[in-house]
Amino acid sequence: MNGNQRVLIIGFVWPEPNSSAAGGRMIQLIAFFKEMGFEVTFASPAMDSDFMVDLESLGVIKKSIALNCSSFDVFVKELNPGIVLFDRFMMEEQFGWRVAENCPDALRMLDTEDLHSLRLARQKAFKEKRPFSTDDLLVEDVAKREIASILRSDISLMIAEYEMELLKTVFKIDAALLYYLPLFLDPIEESSTQNLPSFKERENFIFIGNFLHEPNWNAVQYLKETIWPLIRKQLPDAILHIYGAYPSQKVFQLHKPAEGFLIMGRAKDAQEVVRKARIVLAPLRFGAGIKGKLLEAMQCGTPSITTTIGSESMCSDLPWNGKISDDAETFAVKSVLLYQDENLWLKSQENGFKIIEKCFLKSLYKDHFMLHILNVQTNLKQHRLHNFMGTLLQHHTLTSTKYMSRWIEEKNK
Repeated sequence: MNGNQRVLIIGFVWPEPNSSAAGGRMIQLIAFFKEMGFEVTFASPAMDSDFMVDLESLGVIKKSIALNCSSFDVFVKELNPGIVLFDRFMMEEQFGWRVAENCPDALRMLDTEDLHSLRLARQKAFKEKRPFSTDDLLVEDVAKREIASILRSDISLMIAEYEMELLKTVFKIDAALLYYLPLFLDPIEESSTQNLPSFKERENFIFIGNFLHEPNWNAVQYLKETIWPLIRKQLPDAILHIYGAYPSQKVFQLHKPAEGFLIMGRAKDAQEVVRKARIVLAPLRFGAGIKGKLLEAMQCGTPSITTTIGSESMCSDLPWNGKISDDAETFAVKSVLLYQDENLWLKSQENGFKIIEKCFLKSLYKDHFMLHILNVQTNLKQHRLHNFMGTLLQHHTLTSTKYMSRWIEEKNK
């Protein structure tokens, strides 16, 4: 097989599709490359985890790599991939210069997942009790690293249109370096929508999300302290199931059966528990990217109540799969209304199916994405020539990071 048909993915962690939307996204990208006839190698410096996917069963070569070690240079030169995909900017920082030095003709692609700097700047503004401004991004240290990584890459995959706009307007990134590729899904067959539990067969509210992700933990606290008591005032017997991977002791301390607030921990099958619930609650007060939990709710025919940030970049100009509110009182009122009104619930469910059909079907993106990759590969010299800031950063990073890394390597000996 020639190098052009080899893809090397360098992962921040081994993919855990049942733990987070990021894990699911990575499995989608692997499946896409496999479908297009590429040989896929997934490499990571992370430790193995109990919940990681079995890569070999997906026909993917698994390789453990070390940080600050020239053994990677030998490995990547031998593999000689045509495409290297960095899973988040931290991996591009660590290994991008080594790839550029050893495989200069490989297309370097960055999967941003979501803009970390946007999430962190919003979190900071929230904690300081003030509105977020795009100027906050300009002073966010992570933004300096993240933007540098985007500039050094040939293509950066973006999952949210709002984030693409921010990059173009706030950071003046050339649109030629960005490619919109949201989470994508297979079409929902009519037969499977007919097999979904009905309004009357479903009960309870649900929240689901990885607890290592700060916006999720904050949303659970907000539910416990503010929103859930307001819902229970109107629905005294209501029950809320809180599911999520990696719950800590502080999460389990919120478990209060007498208040109908139940911490369930990791879900064995996330789709199954979401399908059985009547409503998904997601009062996210900061964050970025597409929310996997809300897309999953749409797939399961489960309406959701979320915030403006929760629904951001998710439904184009279509009505939401439920209700949107940034005010706790209104959030609670709308939650109760949607829980009790079958007609409104069915309309919301239908909205979710329409959003998937218009915004998230794999068929909308697959062929165009492949053509874009081939086009950039074919014109790679020209593409890089027009990205002067990227080559400038590549030059300086290569020099500074290279010697820092070599120094660490020597020190480790």
